[in-house]
Amino acid sequence: MSAPTDSLAKVDTFIAPPCEGQIKILYQDSDILLIDKPSGLLSLSGKNPLNLDSVHYRLVQDFPSATLVHRLDFGTSGIMLVARSKTVNGLLTKQFQARTLEKRYTALLHGHVAADSGVINLPIAKDIEHFPLQKICHSTGKAAISEYRVLERLSEPFATRVEFTPVSGRTHQLRLHSQQLGHSILGCDLYGGVGEKVADTVYADTVDAHGLGTTKITNHSRLMLHATRLAFDHPITGERIDWICDCPF
Repeated sequence: MSAPTDSLAKVDTFIAPPCEGQIKILYQDSDILLIDKPSGLLSLSGKNPLNLDSVHYRLVQDFPSATLVHRLDFGTSGIMLVARSKTVNGLLTKQFQARTLEKRYTALLHGHVAADSGVINLPIAKDIEHFPLQKICHSTGKAAISEYRVLERLSEPFATRVEFTPVSGRTHQLRLHSQQLGHSILGCDLYGGVGEKVADTVYADTVDAHGLGTTKITNHSRLMLHATRLAFDHPITGERIDWICDCPF
């Protein structure tokens, strides 16, 4: 018996290319790890044996009990929180569910965003016909809110550096919301637009509160999205931890 047509459409044929980037340990104690994930590395190993390499696969070589509390997209780099026991994982998961954690992302968006700040409030649902894409859907979508503020506007490439604060945590939320804003994230292969390629290395004049300057941007066809900041309560001590992971672009 052949499989239903709709189930065949859901098969993910993506094979991740080898990732030479290394995971950096930003902080560790007996309960948690804070790491800097490189772009181009899966958070969890895929079903396809060719997609074995991942954040989790690498970490358990040195931290056998490590479990992921959350994920970052394949192309997204930056800070991730890892639990070193199931008990700690459960405690941290409750913080995610209660939205007591604070997350910040830095992104380069195509073109110049007009407003200096704003809120994108558009519900997101799975796009069953175009797996693995998500879509904006006001009838079946789940609430999704992204706050943003402009950090600087670049003239070459014609782009805007923004800081995102996702109030919710839907799949592909920042990528899809950026597209709906009319300014896709540079390097986005799923929700990008035409003519948004960034050269491997460019020197861009920047316009900011301090006037003209020069910013070096290096891009190797990666998604220009980085998880910059994560603030949360330590699951055992209760101490508030607020960690910054420097943006590489």
